[in-house]
Amino acid sequence: MEALERAYVFEDIKDNIHGLSESEAAKRLEIHGRNVIKQGKKKSWLKTLLSQFTDLMIIILIVSCIISFFMGENSEGIAILVILVLNGLLGFIQEMRTEKAIEALMNMAAPHAKVIRDGKIKDIPADMVVPGDLIVIEAGDRVPADCVVIEGNSLFLDESMLTGESIPASKNQINKRTYRQDGITNSNILYMGSMVTNGNGKAVVTATGMNTEMGRIADMIVTAGTEETPLQKKLERLGEIIVTFCLIICGLVALMGILRGEPIVQMLLGGISLAVAAVPEGLPAVVTIALAIGVRRMVQRNALIRRLPAVETLGCATVICSDKTGTLTENRMTVVSAYAGKCLYNLERNFNGRMVIVSKGREIKQDKAFALRLLLKTGLICNNARLAEVKDKKAQTIDIEGDPTEVALVRAALDSGLDKNTVDSCYRRVKEIPFDSDRKLMSVVSRTNKGELFLFAKGAPEVILDKCSRILVGEYEREMTLSERENVMKECRKMTAMALRVIGFAYRIVEKSQLWSDKLEEKMVFIGLAGMTDPPRKEAIDAVFRCRMAGIKTVMITGDHKETAKAVAAALDIYREGDRILTGAEMDQLSDKELENICNETTVYARVYPRHKLRIVRAYRAKGHIVAMTGDGVNDAPAVKDADIGIAMGKSGTDVTRQSAAMILMDDNFSSIVAAVEEGRNIYSNIRKFIRYLLSCNVGEVLTMFLASLIGLPIPLMPAQILIVNLATDGLPAIALGLEPGEPEIMNMPPRSPNESIFAHGLSGIIVTRGILIALSTLASFLIVFTNSKNIATARTAALVTLVLSQLIHVFECKSETKGLFEIKLFSNMYLVLAVISSLIMLLGVIYLPFMIPVFGTVPLNLNEWMISGGISLLVPVIFGIWRERKNRKKGLC
Repeated sequence: MEALERAYVFEDIKDNIHGLSESEAAKRLEIHGRNVIKQGKKKSWLKTLLSQFTDLMIIILIVSCIISFFMGENSEGIAILVILVLNGLLGFIQEMRTEKAIEALMNMAAPHAKVIRDGKIKDIPADMVVPGDLIVIEAGDRVPADCVVIEGNSLFLDESMLTGESIPASKNQINKRTYRQDGITNSNILYMGSMVTNGNGKAVVTATGMNTEMGRIADMIVTAGTEETPLQKKLERLGEIIVTFCLIICGLVALMGILRGEPIVQMLLGGISLAVAAVPEGLPAVVTIALAIGVRRMVQRNALIRRLPAVETLGCATVICSDKTGTLTENRMTVVSAYAGKCLYNLERNFNGRMVIVSKGREIKQDKAFALRLLLKTGLICNNARLAEVKDKKAQTIDIEGDPTEVALVRAALDSGLDKNTVDSCYRRVKEIPFDSDRKLMSVVSRTNKGELFLFAKGAPEVILDKCSRILVGEYEREMTLSERENVMKECRKMTAMALRVIGFAYRIVEKSQLWSDKLEEKMVFIGLAGMTDPPRKEAIDAVFRCRMAGIKTVMITGDHKETAKAVAAALDIYREGDRILTGAEMDQLSDKELENICNETTVYARVYPRHKLRIVRAYRAKGHIVAMTGDGVNDAPAVKDADIGIAMGKSGTDVTRQSAAMILMDDNFSSIVAAVEEGRNIYSNIRKFIRYLLSCNVGEVLTMFLASLIGLPIPLMPAQILIVNLATDGLPAIALGLEPGEPEIMNMPPRSPNESIFAHGLSGIIVTRGILIALSTLASFLIVFTNSKNIATARTAALVTLVLSQLIHVFECKSETKGLFEIKLFSNMYLVLAVISSLIMLLGVIYLPFMIPVFGTVPLNLNEWMISGGISLLVPVIFGIWRERKNRKKGLC
């Protein structure tokens, strides 16, 4: 892409380096509008409504309605018209609700931006960013708008979505001395949509929305999360097969009726009506609704699904690879131990909550421990955590914002008596070499009031130690001996054995000529170690147990030491005696095949770098596992994307990882992953339930008409009656099954195979058997009432009652695949109860309302006829229920 040639000069932005006020931001939002890329026009409600009448079967039904009126069959025509309108409205309401649900979920997944307003850092939705906003960026963030860098540390950005260049572009802050002559160049501009791959900084927004470079090429934006799931595609193909089969059967029914002398128009209408009722055209739509409802349930349990296929895959998960910090633990770090100047210290709290420093069993003042004081001061200087005053009615407190490890270091320094403002004024930051998960190190160069330059560093103990040539003993430096190095690592291992996270600290004097050298972090002076604890989440212990019961292996991945990782994993019951623990260094010695061979025995991966995560995912997948992988940092994105279910952190995760993930944990909590797996299983189970219900009922309807024609009976149901059966039973009850609460034992079952058919475990046999029984029940009711009353209209009404009641009773049977009618809780899903009551009211209205009787060709039934039709409807499920209960009792006795 050509260098940017905009007329931006520093004059336009220099007044905004302290951020906007909220009131000014509100004014600019009104002037410039939201920071969004315009998308294609949304489908209007009118188009959505009209689309309900474009299906082939519905068009045929509309033609039939017109023919009915033309032939003088007004009652048939009115019935078909009423049902068409009701069916269309129901479909319209379902589609609008689903669209709104998906839109709400997409809004929740929208990116956020950190801005400085009123002098405070705030996290706001990216579409609220306005020109002039001062934004804060760091590695992993997606740039929310076009902006100019005014402060930058080692900034590199991935602009490949704009430029096609795969190599990250270096970005520099504007030159404040020459801005008037030079203006702003391409190297100072950050573009909307680009990813920060390294460094951090601040930038002033210069363009938003359609005024950005991205806005100019808006057609390159692709919205994620709208693809169909494999299950939806399978069901669409199944629907096509069923349509073909049903049309053939319905054609045969109509033909046999005509050959037998039935009125041609009535038989044609009957065939068409049966086809409309029998074809499960709403099956993919009902699945979509179930997925949308399930996704909303997941949101309530802090798991946001970005891609619908992940919902299905969740139910198949066999391995969950989880980060330790913040996911399995509370992410509330506290410094409790230190080793500095070759002395050990414990940082404890007394009964007043005040921190005290204990060494060799007695309390000491921190100003008497020079090395410890320097360690705490280094933790304060080499730190990006921010202090914020929090005012409430009772008191004014200090809140610390930032990375949990850095927050713990600042808190320890403040509690020991150090003042951050004083330290910052004495040591002014000149340069920062940011931390990243590959270097495991962060350094800051500061200038004292005397003009001296010091480098302060913190990071992984072995990395820090490797870069040190001297050690601080008491108040003095000296060359570090081999035994001293071994002693430091021995103390480090002691801390890690107590499940402490250990950080190393060092410093050095920097000459001005060395300031921009690439060897700054060498020949440092080792200060000491700080050990901090992060207790396991209480709910994570239960979640790990539930995973074990569900046949899911939990694997902990951490950058911590092997002993720390082992202690935490054992506390969570992830690690058990005999399990293997692998470190990143040990993984480097293994080939991919060797890693695959031992991954099933491994439950903990310690001292792991992001590049190892990808190998771990691929090893488990190669062994046939369905893998869920968590990630937060920018370097975790490849592993998250490669996993079957990539999971990003909602709080601590970076934008690039969230974009790669299929699911976002809104509370960064491991138990939310397990809750999402449970919901994924529930959704799949509910889909099976209403497939069982819909297809059983449709098979019953088709066979009722087909068998009647085959044995020469009069047609048992009129066209309008067939359509009212479809409306009463296929609509609300089927949708209500999608709201069925999960079965308690669902997490005691092993994960299903992703290749498993939706009709597995004998479902197809159950559907066919139940469909045949519904048809036989309906025909039995028709024959008995017709024999007794000699009235065809009464017999058809009885058949209608039996068919509807059989299906409404069957919907309760479909609540569980493992329990019978007498074992399930009938009122556990009030939506289903209300749907059944609505269908019953509709049935009674068709039979007893005077204006409905001529339309649907029904007659009011007497008590005896109700007992026959109702009794036959109950007969099959009652027999089935008794048989199942006896079978279960025999199993119990065995």
